[in-house]
Amino acid sequence: MENKVWHAVYTDEIPKEIEVLDIPLYQILATAAEKYPDRTALSFYGRKTAYAELYKASLAFASSLQKRGVQKGSRVAVMLPNCPQYVVSYYGALMAGAMVVQINPMLVEPEIRHILNDSGAETIIVLDDLYPKVQAVRPETSLKNVVIAGFKPAAGPLDEAEPFDALLQAGTDYNPPALDPREDIAVLQYTGGTTGRSKAAMLTHRNLLANLVQTYEFFKPVMGPGKERILTVIPLFHVFGMTCAMNYAIYTGSESVMLPRFDLEEVLKTIKETQPTYFPGVPTMYVAITNHPKAMEYGLDSIKTCNSGSAPMPLGLLRQFEEKTGSVIVEGYGLSEASPVTHCNPVFGKRKPGSIGIAIPSTDYKIVDVATGTEELKPGETGELIVKGPQVMKGYWNMPEETAEALRDGWLYTGDIATMDEEGYAYIVDRKKDMIIASGYNVYPRDVEEVLYAHPAVQEAVVIGVPDPYRGETVKAFVVLKEGQKMTEEALIEYASAHLAPYKRPKIIEFRDALPKTNVGKILRRKLRDEERKVRE
Repeated sequence: MENKVWHAVYTDEIPKEIEVLDIPLYQILATAAEKYPDRTALSFYGRKTAYAELYKASLAFASSLQKRGVQKGSRVAVMLPNCPQYVVSYYGALMAGAMVVQINPMLVEPEIRHILNDSGAETIIVLDDLYPKVQAVRPETSLKNVVIAGFKPAAGPLDEAEPFDALLQAGTDYNPPALDPREDIAVLQYTGGTTGRSKAAMLTHRNLLANLVQTYEFFKPVMGPGKERILTVIPLFHVFGMTCAMNYAIYTGSESVMLPRFDLEEVLKTIKETQPTYFPGVPTMYVAITNHPKAMEYGLDSIKTCNSGSAPMPLGLLRQFEEKTGSVIVEGYGLSEASPVTHCNPVFGKRKPGSIGIAIPSTDYKIVDVATGTEELKPGETGELIVKGPQVMKGYWNMPEETAEALRDGWLYTGDIATMDEEGYAYIVDRKKDMIIASGYNVYPRDVEEVLYAHPAVQEAVVIGVPDPYRGETVKAFVVLKEGQKMTEEALIEYASAHLAPYKRPKIIEFRDALPKTNVGKILRRKLRDEERKVRE
């Protein structure tokens, strides 16, 4: 790769280009088991699983899947929270030659049916508590094998389903599939479907392995192989959790301390007991920890590095969290279509709060005009962020038109509006589709949200555009106040007015006890827009 402006930030130990071995993704587990057989791979409520044991279980699971007709190209759906069975299902499916279809356990039946039918999955591994959802949609799908996993042994007959443990007893007459890592798909990663029906990014074995090598090389100055304990509470069905927690732990021979959901007291107790060193999370997780009155009693100073992604990180929150914990939060950026990481603030160089940082090794990017997507813009100008690198998806599953729109001449068009400074640091201004046009002016929600977050009484805030007969759209904010705080709509509008141009100021503020969020903790702006539209109809 030719020298880019951001390469000047790289130190000598950070390569501009990475080398990716031509191997299937599951080989990283075999390597870790061979190198560190007795080292703890997974820790789950006190139960520890060594690397040799994890590899053996995944191999047995792969063998059992093959006996049930799973082969190269088959789709195996995984619908589980974070738990050891998730990791075994994921790697077992890959070893059998299958594509893993990630399903968010929070989805409702029509959404589950759509993903199963769109992917053509014939096998699913599902949590016992969620089995009724699968039962309900099964007659309208191609499902042949249903495997039920639980945190306790199955209590009785499972009605046309098999217990997870039965697949671990199957011996190891395993037949390694002949895979092409560059072409064969490892994961179908469904995007949120915010602009219509959910799409599946086709991530090849090479895409996912490349992104692991890229992130490893970028974080190498502060994170050593086998030395980390990774707090894995971000969901593994989410591309960020899959790469930056589960797969990163296995690639580096580290310990993954798993929790099935973000429960604040449980997270703090786990930090105190296990002393994790690395915490990939999202801003709402850091909000909760920062605002806990006794957070410092839980030994948070064991955490050296936090990687924040999935949503913009308010600057005030970043500073508060770092002051309380002594850790460093590096804000990064990624998307399902890029496996996911493309940018991150450097742990080895200048961090710029509010920025997503610089491109990671073997990644190129530029800002182009929104109208045509062909004209490269100068530093400081605002346009669409496009990226290129070995982590970029093969395309969307069974969606050639959407693939052609997203992938043009090797570049992935992200749909995010961004700007770049003179040193190559990128700043996400907003989603292209979230932009509000008020009186002909472009209003980016993040600008308004940053101001609201800076008020000492505000815990969370999100902004949307609502119809306005005069301005076209006007700005509405949804705000959650910190515990014990009181504030009027007028007072908060007056505060915002002192910090924002007139066209950006929120004209309506709705106070709420909580905001709708995804399982990852990302605030669902789309849901608030839908609610608002229904109220106005």
